[in-house]
Amino acid sequence: MRSSMKRIFIVANWKSNKTESEAKEWFNGIRNYELGIREKEIIICPSFTLLPIVKSLIHNHNLSIKIGAQDISPFDKGAYTGEVNGKQIKEFADYVLIGHSERKKYLFENQELLEKKVAMANTYNLQSIYFIQDSRTQIPHNVSIIAYEPPSSISPGPADTPENAENAAKSILQKQQNAVVLYGGNVTAANVGNFTLMPNINGVLVGRASLNVDEFLQIIQNA
Repeated sequence: MRSSMKRIFIVANWKSNKTESEAKEWFNGIRNYELGIREKEIIICPSFTLLPIVKSLIHNHNLSIKIGAQDISPFDKGAYTGEVNGKQIKEFADYVLIGHSERKKYLFENQELLEKKVAMANTYNLQSIYFIQDSRTQIPHNVSIIAYEPPSSISPGPADTPENAENAAKSILQKQQNAVVLYGGNVTAANVGNFTLMPNINGVLVGRASLNVDEFLQIIQNA
């Protein structure tokens, strides 16, 4: 069983939501909340267009929040129109989401492409948060944060049970012993504590519920 003092990751994936003014409003709601909880790592993953303003808001409000990008180009700098490379992302972020189910579904990302993205993240010292939908999925060996996102729990489906998620985490850790496992799939303030109490689950990926600052603050408190 893992230590009760394990570090908890709470990752907000805003997906393709929020304008600059909406991001400012969200941070106005969070700035007076005490986020400096040593055992919790709060990571906000906004759209690329919001990375500069989010970095500025975190700095101006002196918040204990890290930034993640929602994707990374498999290519380095150069003639790759529309791509955002690792060197550009590193100016704003410490983490990057790779392999989210929506990108697999809508953009047909495959294993070869995902491994190239992980390699590029490593080149620029970005921590990959690597999504899998099944504990049997092949995982690049140099990934240290794995997000388990079962298909049945993707919105509007119900959240998985903490017991099922814990069993998946155990299976994942048998292959990636030094990794940490996060759970993603309809995480709310009401159920987050049930997942983070599991010995082998080190945090959660929060989608829709992270868009509402009050709900997200409650998730942080309950995790």
